[in-house]
Amino acid sequence: MPTSTQFVASNGFSAPIRAAAFDMDGLMFDTETVYWNSATELLRRRGRRYTQEVRDAIMGRPPEFCMKYFIKTYGLADDWQELRRESEELNLFFLRQGYATTPGLSTLLDELERLSIPRCVCTGSARYFVDEALKKDGLGERFEFVITSDDVARGKPSPDIYLEAARRLNVEPREMLVLEDSASGCESALSSGAICCMLRASHNATFDFSRAAMVVERLDAPPLLDLLRAR
Repeated sequence: MPTSTQFVASNGFSAPIRAAAFDMDGLMFDTETVYWNSATELLRRRGRRYTQEVRDAIMGRPPEFCMKYFIKTYGLADDWQELRRESEELNLFFLRQGYATTPGLSTLLDELERLSIPRCVCTGSARYFVDEALKKDGLGERFEFVITSDDVARGKPSPDIYLEAARRLNVEPREMLVLEDSASGCESALSSGAICCMLRASHNATFDFSRAAMVVERLDAPPLLDLLRAR
C-alpha cells in the first residue's frame, strides 16, 4: 500500500501528494467581492469605472501590478505607491463589512489534517490583508505558514511563490497539490511543476482551466476528497 496519496492525471502523470498549498482570495474566501468594491470606490473617486475586463486582467496578481495597471489603463496621475495605500484602506474597510467562507473549505482542511498532509497559504495579497482575513474562524491556525506577495521577488503568474512553498514544506513541487481560482494562479502552479486543482466559481466562469489536473465547483467535491483518500 502506498505511503502517500497518489494522483494520476489524464496524461498519465503520477506523483505522491505530500503537501497542499492554498490560494486565498476567491479560493478560501469570497474576498474577490471585497476587492471589487474597493477598486470600484477607488476608481469612482477619480471619475473612472471598474469593469469585469479589468478585474479579469489583474485577478491573482500582486498589488504593485494592479496599481500600475490601473494607472496605465485609466490614465491616472497617481503614484502607484500612494494609490496602493489608499487601496489598502479601502480593502480593510470592505473586508470588515463581512465576507463569506467558500463552501467545503472546513471539510477539505479536516481531511488534510486527518491524513497528516501539511498545508500552507500562497497568496498574491499583501500581508496586512492576509493576516486580517485569516482571523476568521481561526483559519490561520490550520496552516503551517503563509507566503504573500511581499515574500517573493515575482508574484503570480511567476512560479516563485509555489517553488518557495515546496521548499519550505520540504517536498518536490510535483508532490504538492495547489488549489487555485485565477488564471495567473493556475499558470504559477503549473510553471512550478505542482499538481493544480482549480475552483470554478462565478468570478472566473469564463477562464480556461483546461490545463489544470482537476476543476471542481466546491472544495469538498467528491473527486477532490477521493484523490486525497486514495492511499
